[in-house]
Amino acid sequence: MRIQYAGLGSFLPILFFPLFCSTQADFHQEFDNCNKGERSKVVEALLQDADRTDDASYDLTHYEFNWYIDPAVYAISGKVCPSFTIVAENVQQLNFNLSTELDVDSVLYRGSKINFIQSGNFGLAVDLPESLAPGSRERLDIFYHGVPPSGGLGSFIQSKHAEVPVIWTLSEPFGAQDWWPCKNGLTDKVDSIDVIIRTPALYKAASNGLLVSEMVNSDSTVTFHWKHKYPIASYLVAIAVTNYERYTDFVPLSNGTTLPMLNYVYPENLADAKSGTAALVEVLTFFDSLFVTYPYHTEKYGHAQFGWGGGMEHQTMSFVINYGFSLLAHELAHQWFGDMVTCGSWEDIWLNEGFATYLEGLSRRRVQGREAFRSWQVEKIGSVTSQAGGSVKVNDPTNINRIFSGRLSYNKGSYLLHMLRWICGDSAFFQGLRNYLNDRQYHFGTTANLQYQLEQASGRDLTYFFKDWYEGEGYPSYHLTWQNTPGGLQIKINQATSHSSVNFFQLPVPLRLLGAGLDTTIRLEHQYDGEIFEVPLSSKVDSIVFDPELWLMSAKNVVERGLVSSTFETPLSFSMRPNPVSDQLHIETAFPVSESRVFTLQGKLLKMAKQSPTSSYELDASHLLPGVYLILVNGENGQRASGRFIKS
Repeated sequence: MRIQYAGLGSFLPILFFPLFCSTQADFHQEFDNCNKGERSKVVEALLQDADRTDDASYDLTHYEFNWYIDPAVYAISGKVCPSFTIVAENVQQLNFNLSTELDVDSVLYRGSKINFIQSGNFGLAVDLPESLAPGSRERLDIFYHGVPPSGGLGSFIQSKHAEVPVIWTLSEPFGAQDWWPCKNGLTDKVDSIDVIIRTPALYKAASNGLLVSEMVNSDSTVTFHWKHKYPIASYLVAIAVTNYERYTDFVPLSNGTTLPMLNYVYPENLADAKSGTAALVEVLTFFDSLFVTYPYHTEKYGHAQFGWGGGMEHQTMSFVINYGFSLLAHELAHQWFGDMVTCGSWEDIWLNEGFATYLEGLSRRRVQGREAFRSWQVEKIGSVTSQAGGSVKVNDPTNINRIFSGRLSYNKGSYLLHMLRWICGDSAFFQGLRNYLNDRQYHFGTTANLQYQLEQASGRDLTYFFKDWYEGEGYPSYHLTWQNTPGGLQIKINQATSHSSVNFFQLPVPLRLLGAGLDTTIRLEHQYDGEIFEVPLSSKVDSIVFDPELWLMSAKNVVERGLVSSTFETPLSFSMRPNPVSDQLHIETAFPVSESRVFTLQGKLLKMAKQSPTSSYELDASHLLPGVYLILVNGENGQRASGRFIKS
């Protein structure tokens, strides 16, 4: 889901107090536009929805939706038919989430009416005439009608475009029960759905999946039948009905097939839509080749225009307010991250929104070029560092404003991924993402699932990173001091953090070194505040650029030339033998050594060993590739010495 500000309808401040605004102030300003009664009603409804727990006694397998929708009339009527498998012992009652503002007319079980109650925490309790055992497969027909309430982000909305009525839905996160009986949580995806909508012949109905039939009826209505054969979370089920124009773009996929991209567009916006979706073809082929084949390749991808101020990633058919490049790319990315793999809890919403925001940025880099991506980076860094605290992990999953924090769930979440890519390297990072998608496909994912797959692909323990960046708050600021030495360059890196929850962010620091005949970028594995690095160079450095490609989420960084350490001016007794070495390197110093570090000549840390202080010891070099290396040793009383050795 993504919010935009252009084209917001006049109803938005009341029904959709903005959950994705760039600042908390934006949210409160819009929220205050509601009167006290409206605010109280909305908050009470949202908290009640968030506290609901799905009925775990049955597993949903299929839904058949059969509705009559007239966009000129704010109402819904029809039947919803859930098929399910019993998974608990002696089940005699089934609970569904459904607003009590809708009227259930009857519930059929095996063709006969049965008792039900519209009340309680769930909203609809259905009493079975007999106890069902585990493994029982059954179906209900639930007939209902009414005027849906508009909780959450609107749920079920009637509006107009060019004076033509339109009805559309947006159920994330808790709004599905406002217009159909469902399981409203994140515990049970429906295996497949059929969406059958009858509407006056003037209109067309858009929904999930493949349009299998479109039938003109004798009563001047038309029936649209959409079929979706993939698991789907309740908040991703959607419909939109108005006088749409339709057209199709075709997208070549990596599996050799061609995907139809079906677009339902307001007639007055047809030209803009065709331009926007044509540009998206390249983005879809990019995602398809970068990750796994488009998840719903046997059906379609598409768009339906609606009146909300942004977009929503309804499965196989995103709803969008317009056809801007970034909006379309963001919602498309959700088909992999959010739809194919859905966050298992709202505290992990960054697995949906952080990914979509990051892929929006990568799309800019791919299609619009490097400068467009850098603008995206600057914007995200500025947003996140505009405040000192805030974690990616949602600390209150009943608070919609917190769930969809633009600064944290979207922007900080996206940069968390960018930094993981920097740490792991491109190959391991993208392989880890492919493994995550394949492992969790069409199911729910967690941050722990993602961490595991990235660790397996990269061979790195990322526990510290997720502790700092997912659970912790804030960001680092760096103070770098450097000086040329007879053997190269000496650099000291100090770090301060913006929030007390993290006392040090362990990140590899990229530096661009510039001088006469010198322009190179090095990576320093920064592991503690005040760490000093020795970088062997044959040229003098004139200036250093900190993080030139903006890999790090940081701010208020300072780079200055000055005295780092005088160690190089007073050589200490330091010997290594044999040199060249094939396996064991014997080291002797004039002081007890407590730590040894081995670097490549480019400054990459390869080995760090802490030990009981001693002035004579062995260093295992057998695992190193042939070449020249730098060794830096630290004494227990602050002494330092360095030297080079050759691995034969």
